[in-house]
Amino acid sequence: MDILKKHILNHLSVLFLSIFLPLFAIASVIFLIKLATFTAIIQLSFWEMSKMYIFVLPEVLFFTLPFSFFIAVSLTLFKLSNDNEIIVFFSLGIHPNFILKILLKPALLLSILLFMNFFILYPHAKTLSKNFIAHKKSEAKFNLSASEFGHSFGDWLLYIGANNPDGTFKDVFLFKKNTADDTEILISAKKAEIINETSILRLKLTNGEGYSYHKDKFSQIDFEMMLINDSLTIDLRKYETPLEFWQSDIKKKKKKRVFITNTLMSLLPMLTLFLAASIGIVHVRHNKGRVYLYLFLSIIAYYELILLLRDPLGYYAIPLISTIWLIGTYIIYKKTIVNKF
Repeated sequence: MDILKKHILNHLSVLFLSIFLPLFAIASVIFLIKLATFTAIIQLSFWEMSKMYIFVLPEVLFFTLPFSFFIAVSLTLFKLSNDNEIIVFFSLGIHPNFILKILLKPALLLSILLFMNFFILYPHAKTLSKNFIAHKKSEAKFNLSASEFGHSFGDWLLYIGANNPDGTFKDVFLFKKNTADDTEILISAKKAEIINETSILRLKLTNGEGYSYHKDKFSQIDFEMMLINDSLTIDLRKYETPLEFWQSDIKKKKKKRVFITNTLMSLLPMLTLFLAASIGIVHVRHNKGRVYLYLFLSIIAYYELILLLRDPLGYYAIPLISTIWLIGTYIIYKKTIVNKF
């Protein structure tokens, strides 16, 4: 029996990797294209793009592992059927349930891994990703350059005449109107540079003049160096535990949908064992051309069932869909496999 177990698991591991790696590559490309849309808003280096990809890696794995396992189990049993090994097993008195018991252990381990992935890693990666994007967007607001249009720098309107090769600016003008007392302030400088220190953005002005105008007073100063500060406002998300993340009121409706969907996707490896056996264990002459069709329809049916019931039933959709799917697939398994073999 140990030889049989090892034989089946070896076939499963080879097929699983051959299915998982292409799916993982395709999903990675899709997520990278999605991440590339951020470059229209913020500037990202290669390392920063890699960091953002690492943040979405738990999602990539989550949407490839369960389907890869279901397809791999079905095709493993189909390959054994195609090689007439399944017939030999059954002729030796091995019951189909014994084969499912062999497959139950990797299915259980994968379900636990998937649950830990979305319940623990997903909140951490999602929070890091949101905070990283928020930080980059705040920096992007101060990606200053010379143009015919001005920039906003806190309460100031900023105009830059030209960019210097060393990253500084020349012929800079700032204007601010104090609405409290209608005082207008105009500052000009021959040179300016941006200094970003611990969430405080500083505009360092060199060799300039400042003018303050009020209906009753006009003043003017000359300066060699002036610093104008502006605080970076970044909306950072914080959480202490995964449970706190899932229970928080921030985007509560969306997180509820994600939790229901991901829980059912985590259970997919175990819930689809009966169906995988019904699809994979076949008489090759009669069912050879239908295996891939059944796989496609099964995946669509499972996911559509989740989408249809998660909103009206809420968290009750998890036990209900699990029970319906398990009972339904067991009936199919009993009629197509157990009663025949």
